[in-house]
Amino acid sequence: MTTSYKPFESITTVACISVGTIGAGWAAYFLARGFRVQAWDPAPGAEARLRALVDAAWPALTELGLAPGADKNNFSVSTDLAEAVAGVGFVQESAPEDLELKRKLLADIDAVTAEDVVIASSTSGYAMTEMATAAATPARLVVGHPFNPPYLIPLVEVVGGEATAAAAVEWASGWYDFIGKSVITMDHEVPGFIANRLQEALWREALHMINAGEATVEQIDRSITDGPGLRWPIQGPMVTFHLAGGQGGMAHMLDHFGPSLKSPWTRLDAPELTDELRNAVVAGVDEAEPRSVDELIAERDAAIIAIQKAVAQVRTNSR
Repeated sequence: MTTSYKPFESITTVACISVGTIGAGWAAYFLARGFRVQAWDPAPGAEARLRALVDAAWPALTELGLAPGADKNNFSVSTDLAEAVAGVGFVQESAPEDLELKRKLLADIDAVTAEDVVIASSTSGYAMTEMATAAATPARLVVGHPFNPPYLIPLVEVVGGEATAAAAVEWASGWYDFIGKSVITMDHEVPGFIANRLQEALWREALHMINAGEATVEQIDRSITDGPGLRWPIQGPMVTFHLAGGQGGMAHMLDHFGPSLKSPWTRLDAPELTDELRNAVVAGVDEAEPRSVDELIAERDAAIIAIQKAVAQVRTNSR
């Protein structure tokens, strides 16, 4: 197995394996960056669904700025895996979160893909160590975990498995950076990765508060969107707490507020998702936000673009 992977600049075509919500989002992003996309998906209507998502995403991608030669029609969809990966410089797999499916599919992709091509999985929950067990050459298999929608959210978490070559992880991180993503190269496999773990902590606490009647869905969402969420696009939670310490910074923050860490505020053990809790959450969302999913997605995408532009301008002016 080679450890000499393709130069980034030589890549003109990428493969997107499975084009559900995440895979189609990846395809839209690659198209906007000027690549040809060869997609594989055996599900009926896959091409129509991919085209619909690309069409819906294209105005936002255009506003953010398209690469020279970007063409939203520069894709094909095949049900033949070997055909989909023929001549590509990179493979992004985004199949459903089913471990046995992932194992077989990654092994099948590995078997028909040129040996100098890195294969990444969009998994949000499985470690590459457990997904790569059936692959003949797992050294080039990595996790490239995106965030929805992949065509707008820049973060990608990259990590290899026990059998992954360090060169493949390094290449994948460099590749995602090359195409404009914000990359976290993880040192170790961590269940749920990093961002999902943090999201999950907030989500569990929110469910506990709803279950205990301490807060409504609307109150919880507003507490973030009109509170700490306004700080997080430019400074994450650690820097936010650092600044909360004033001129003394994080040291003062920890010295002064450290004892409060023992306060029984949080209940991070997952609550039992009873029918009552489930229905309360669903009803709360419906009450707080009666608009359609399409309307909410359009608003979300426009807001993300505005936030990204504003943050980029602030960062430019502060340098």
